[in-house]
Amino acid sequence: MRLSPSGLSVPGPSRRSLLRGASGAALLAGAGTPLLSACGGSASGSDPKTVTVGSNASDAVPKSAFESVYAAFKKQSGLTVDVNTKDHNTFQEQINSYLQGTPDDVFHWFAGYRMQFFAAKKLATPIDDVWAKIGDNFPEAMKKLSKGEDGTFYFVPLTTYPWAVFYRRSVFRQHGYRIPATWDDFVALLKQMQKDGLVPLAFGDKDAWPAMGTFDQINFRLNGYDFHVELMAGKASWTDAKVKDVFDHWAEILPYHQDGFMGRTWQDAAQTLVSKKAGMYLLGSFVAQQFTNRADLDDLDFFPFPEINSSYGQDTVEAPTDGFMVSRSPKNHAGVVKLLEYLGSPAAEELYLKTDPSVVAASHKADTSSYSALQKKAFEMIGGAKSLTQFMDRDSRPDFTSTVMQPGLQKFLQNPKDVDGLLSSVERQKKTIFASS
Repeated sequence: MRLSPSGLSVPGPSRRSLLRGASGAALLAGAGTPLLSACGGSASGSDPKTVTVGSNASDAVPKSAFESVYAAFKKQSGLTVDVNTKDHNTFQEQINSYLQGTPDDVFHWFAGYRMQFFAAKKLATPIDDVWAKIGDNFPEAMKKLSKGEDGTFYFVPLTTYPWAVFYRRSVFRQHGYRIPATWDDFVALLKQMQKDGLVPLAFGDKDAWPAMGTFDQINFRLNGYDFHVELMAGKASWTDAKVKDVFDHWAEILPYHQDGFMGRTWQDAAQTLVSKKAGMYLLGSFVAQQFTNRADLDDLDFFPFPEINSSYGQDTVEAPTDGFMVSRSPKNHAGVVKLLEYLGSPAAEELYLKTDPSVVAASHKADTSSYSALQKKAFEMIGGAKSLTQFMDRDSRPDFTSTVMQPGLQKFLQNPKDVDGLLSSVERQKKTIFASS
């Protein structure tokens, strides 16, 4: 993970770093040779003074940050954390085979559906005992994000970041723009920006994932968190009129998206916001990476996606969250409990962020005094949310999002007129994919 000058989340060249490496069916089917195995074999995990951890934090900065956290844990507990770090992509591609083999006691993973998938397959250990100790450290939305479908805790969150609509304060001041609170306000602002010679919405979908973020925002604003989660989990139908309504709303604002988006990366789109050629940009807070000049960075701000349905307001925030799970048969359960209780503490998060300030703490009790203005606002936005989502390719099966939704959304963006045909196709493919193991 590359560090952002803002101290906010920074992705790799073509993917958000927190979502990097999901390889569709391979992730869930465990395709390929199971290169990922437990740290030092079974003997290593049997030591009562050692807890083994399978890690996807292969980039230098997060790897170093975790080393500092584990060193502090050892000083506090006397327990050694034996870390089995693998390349981020390899870890995710081999995760299914790894968990069915002889995995480490604890492993890095993602909140939401991806956690629930392995919990439902009995490849993870419930950790309600840990949450009995750490529960007060997290807001309700983060607690909900850490539970399996059975209502049991399986996940301890560590870091997160939000998606929102980013803008330049000076541009809004110059033109007298106001932050739009509702969909009608938003559409009116887009029209005014176009009249004023600005690109209303910066947009680049060359890598196919950014559009998924737009769908998410409109869907949970229009239809609410519960329907969004059911749709992502394959339980609701893509031919439901509610989904058609999402695309109708999207089609209304599509003319205000930046032209040529199929050949533009998110970084290139961000440059139009940096240069004040674009009025707004819907993206994760890692957009700040592109603001290398301090004055430009200080001018950057954001607001939550506007309300569409007053029944749901702005109560849901898209906030991809990383943390830890426990394998199905940890060899040092007592040590695992101690480690997770520590990782679920504000102190552990604060220590991690000293080395890796590219994200914000998941705990609402973490010290934010060293945060940048954007980090503080992001932290407050996430902490104040009623519900948190993870992004389409975390809230659903990666094979479904990569092979069906990414090309499907790009088809819509290029031809928004045949939505019924598109959604019928998506629904047929969804049934096939979700019926598989």
